[in-house]
Amino acid sequence: MTAPFVRNNEDRNRFEIEVEGEIAFAEYHLVDDHIVFPHTVVPKALEGRGLGAKLVEAGLEYAREEGLSVVPRCSFFARYFERHPEHRELLHHDWR
Repeated sequence: MTAPFVRNNEDRNRFEIEVEGEIAFAEYHLVDDHIVFPHTVVPKALEGRGLGAKLVEAGLEYAREEGLSVVPRCSFFARYFERHPEHRELLHHDWR
């Protein structure tokens, strides 16, 4: 099985993974010098495959490349930061 491909769908402001005709996504909004992640969706049929983590990792990589701080309004993103403190430098100062 190949690793899932995460696509930045800039038209819809979200990172996406399509598997078996279903789409998991992490929505984002660019605001000044930060990126806000308000919502992540992984369809029930795709749960338990690590797709949510792949979406978060793609979002964080994008933030790092673009020099953006991250506002994790989505609980999935917030929990990811709790479990992976090595990425805390990306958090917006109001969220540290």
